[in-house]
Amino acid sequence: MKKIIFIISFISFQFVIAQPDSLYFKTENINIPKWTQKNTASLLLSEVAFVNWNAGGSNSISALFNFESILKYRYKYLIWNNVLISRYGVNKQEGKGLRKTDDIIDISSTLGFRKDELTNWYFSSRFNFKTQFTEGYNYPDETNVLSKFMAPGYLFIGGGMEYGKNIDRFSIYFSPLTLKTTFVLDDELANAGSFGVTPAVYDEEGNIVEKGERVRNEVGILLTSTFEAQIFENVMLFNYVSFYTDYLNDFGNIDVDWQINFDFKINSFIKANFGSHLKYDNDVKTIAETDVENTYEYEGAKVQWKQILGLGVVVDF
Repeated sequence: MKKIIFIISFISFQFVIAQPDSLYFKTENINIPKWTQKNTASLLLSEVAFVNWNAGGSNSISALFNFESILKYRYKYLIWNNVLISRYGVNKQEGKGLRKTDDIIDISSTLGFRKDELTNWYFSSRFNFKTQFTEGYNYPDETNVLSKFMAPGYLFIGGGMEYGKNIDRFSIYFSPLTLKTTFVLDDELANAGSFGVTPAVYDEEGNIVEKGERVRNEVGILLTSTFEAQIFENVMLFNYVSFYTDYLNDFGNIDVDWQINFDFKINSFIKANFGSHLKYDNDVKTIAETDVENTYEYEGAKVQWKQILGLGVVVDF
């Protein structure tokens, strides 16, 4: 009987040794500094053409270029994540000029430290900067510029706590002290008081007595959450939401930035994308010109929403 038990135990031992490492839980060696980088470039296209189509329609073509770069560093209990997101989209309709459909530069950097491997809480500091490449208009009106590069530009710097059991897939970041700086580096937009800066002061003849401010600073509370998951085979969900309120200026009035994207992977190079982006910023007022030269009236902040749907080529490198 002992001989049989020994033989069975030996066979079991041989079976365990023969198993591939992927069947076992592996512990990452956190004592080795580790850099990882991933770059993704994509071009999404959509096109509509009509020939003797009795229902009518307008020929059009749209293109959206997207480039993302992620650089991560890990060593012991320290993590440092850096993300660059840039997008630019255009649309051309028959009988109309080229129009912009998307435009963003988004750079973020998060430095986190936890005391040991058991905790999922990190002491974190975060930097985020956003602006755009080119001028923006309220089409079909192309006479009045609504925005430009660094008009606006947004800078967030703060520190707090971040929770993430698997921080690459899910995290919640809370900062009780975050500096938000709004840049409006264009004289016309600054004088109009765009994006919450103090507008220019004019005399009775419409001459500028005091120029509008080009920078606005706020200090407040920032709460963000990111979530990434594979919900179906070849379908990825990316969700980001941000809430910010200023301590001194209208505390409790919350700025919202919510993005949700679905990536549908067809093969290694072709994918479809569906995305939604909703924003509300109480400092971004709707501005309209009045009958009096160099004077404006404010119609209040409104919810901003953008939706994207496209099919195109993706390259990871």
